[in-house]
Amino acid sequence: MGNLGERLSHTITPHHMHKNIKWALTASLAGLALAGTGMVPLQAADVSPVELSTPSAEAQIQQRADALLARMTLIEKIGQLTQIGATPIAPDRQPEDLIRKGMAGSVLWTIDTAQINRLQKIAVEESRLGIPLLFGFDVVHGFKNVFPMPIGMAASWEPDLVEQACSIAADEAYASGVNWTFAPMVDIARDARWGRMVEGAGEDPFLGAAMARAQVHGYQGPALGTPGRILSSTKHFAAYGAAEGGRDYDSCYVPEVLLYNVYLRPFQACIDAGVGNVMTAYMSLNDIPATGNPWLVKDLLREQMGFHGFVISDSYSVLSMTNHGYSADEKDAARRGIEAGVNMDMGSQDYLRNLEALVAVGKVSMGSIDELVREVLIVKLRMGLFEHPYGNTDMKDEVLGKPAHRAATLLAAQKSMVLLRNEGGLLPLSPNVSSIALIGPLADSAEDIKGPWTCEWDQAVSVREGLARALPNTTIRYVQGGDMQRAYPMPWEAREGKSAPALMDEAQMEVELAKAVDAANASELVVIVLGERKDMCGEAASSSTIALGGNQQALLEAVVATGKPVVLVLLNGRPLDITWASENVSAILEAWFPGSEGGNAIADVLTGAVNPGGKLPVTWPRSVGQCPIYYNHNATQSPQTDQYFTSLYANDTTAPLYPFGYGLSYTTFSYSNLKLDRDVIGVDGVVNVSIDVCNSGQRVGDEVVQLYIHQRYGSQIRPVRELKGFERITLSPGETRTVSFKIGPDELRYWNAKSRTWLVEPSTFDVWVGGDSTATTHSLFRVE
Repeated sequence: MGNLGERLSHTITPHHMHKNIKWALTASLAGLALAGTGMVPLQAADVSPVELSTPSAEAQIQQRADALLARMTLIEKIGQLTQIGATPIAPDRQPEDLIRKGMAGSVLWTIDTAQINRLQKIAVEESRLGIPLLFGFDVVHGFKNVFPMPIGMAASWEPDLVEQACSIAADEAYASGVNWTFAPMVDIARDARWGRMVEGAGEDPFLGAAMARAQVHGYQGPALGTPGRILSSTKHFAAYGAAEGGRDYDSCYVPEVLLYNVYLRPFQACIDAGVGNVMTAYMSLNDIPATGNPWLVKDLLREQMGFHGFVISDSYSVLSMTNHGYSADEKDAARRGIEAGVNMDMGSQDYLRNLEALVAVGKVSMGSIDELVREVLIVKLRMGLFEHPYGNTDMKDEVLGKPAHRAATLLAAQKSMVLLRNEGGLLPLSPNVSSIALIGPLADSAEDIKGPWTCEWDQAVSVREGLARALPNTTIRYVQGGDMQRAYPMPWEAREGKSAPALMDEAQMEVELAKAVDAANASELVVIVLGERKDMCGEAASSSTIALGGNQQALLEAVVATGKPVVLVLLNGRPLDITWASENVSAILEAWFPGSEGGNAIADVLTGAVNPGGKLPVTWPRSVGQCPIYYNHNATQSPQTDQYFTSLYANDTTAPLYPFGYGLSYTTFSYSNLKLDRDVIGVDGVVNVSIDVCNSGQRVGDEVVQLYIHQRYGSQIRPVRELKGFERITLSPGETRTVSFKIGPDELRYWNAKSRTWLVEPSTFDVWVGGDSTATTHSLFRVE
């Protein structure tokens, strides 16, 4: 079959035009070559990684790894395959003792710089071989300075912005002693019930690949070992986002054609970008746990896709293969993890307890152990960890306090906002508005606005604070209005005997609702902030419903019934059921979880200081009954009146509430003069596409120009539309710009399940360019 990287391609390559970023798909083996040959720092931090990206440097790393491996005892080798927690899991498993004896290669669950340095010093100065530790943490959307959640960053459709955010997060983590992030999560998510949609880039493999590559470059820099950057781990391999019923951790059943054409593409982009680590998934894929699947980890990831780093399990997922009913016991689980090619056991210490005995009886070979240890050592050497084990901790306060970092979170939040509705031009708000009723359980929350997966504590700006700053002469009447909470505690909290957060009782909710109605009646207009608390999405936070939780729907309807103009601001990590709001509320702003400066960013958009330009990275369902829903579905046997099914429901339309790629602006844009430079190409040919985009409104604004294609016929059904190019541009009123794209083999090829290879087929191809996935400006060409 050859190397999958040659065909899975769709590596995202930046083209700089008009000071904007255009992302086009190219079949690039360059990134794969970088991942395999190094760009490795061996000397001081001032040595450029580019200077060291030579065959001789990589050979030197291999020699150092082999020499070190030859000196290691079996228990020291097993230690390099073991990641321990910073707190003991048993009285006889104190982390200090394990590290001192060479029985741990990595530590997780701590961002305490003093503790990190103390444990690293034990490893470097008190263990026999002095092998430095990796310190891993979920640095998902910032460290001290918190950026929007990844779903919000994807809504910016601006990979350069994402790369900058991740580089800042890496800078702050490195200065704190954390040298490894368990990010990016690149799982394609098509079901809004799945809580971890918030951690990824949404439903589309093209957009997901662009965001994945940007994150890896942001965290690791141009090469693994770049000063001030950290090791990146792409997760969860593979197809974790396809969980049945949107239930986190549940089984996934994914056919080959979807696995290759949809779920693997963002992983391939990470590999091409040189990612140093891949994390397996918790769940079983087609009835085999991902952590114990040799085909998945060895054949697919390493051989076909060309990955050249090391693989870590997700937390306890080696040991949990016994819970799956896959392994007979924990010894069998350790054996299966090694046989699958999983280099490092996260958290459970299953390898540490059992591998020595398994080697002794011949159930695990020393050769298998050596191969997995060598891959861990090579990554540590490529990182320059032996030369610089402590990071940049002397500069921690200075780095974390950089004003530019905080300013970057504001810009990112502003660019992530998606305007969903603006009837009658209610937005932007007039600077002369006399009074606002600010209502909602999230309106004054400086914690929930940051979202899940935060690291260092940082004081965020709430919506209430942001509006007060932006409208100093406006009377703001704040009322909480009610409450919502998750019904069950997080699993790790439940194990500690903790309960779910207490929900406000119904009597108090009625009092709050009455206060909200009074505030609305007393004010010129209403801004109501609804959505999810930060623990209502993310890991272990899937939901059987996407309805507004608690009394939020009743609160919204009561406020709208006052007759006052209402602006709905959403803080959430996945689409929610706002179908009623879409018909009854004048303006709706999707703000996601916007991070540290979220309140200021929301206020800037509401008041017009910033013109929203974000676009949805997901298809927005009308109700939970439509889930899963995605734009790039197949056609059926029935003729279609548009890109969506006429309807496969007898009671409702199949069309979403808002399509993928959708987002409004305070200005308007028009598309014209779509040109293709040729009508017919061969299977290796390229069509150049151009279109004129004009700002036909009265304000400066951003538009995300999107290109979609469709193969009309072939040996396999292809989706009704597929995103194959995009560019976010800024236009002044009356300005017109020509935006160009290329469509070639990389955009046209797909994995064909019948031939089990990548194909570009003779066919007629539709081309659409516009502002979302329902674009109507159309042309076509043929491949012969």
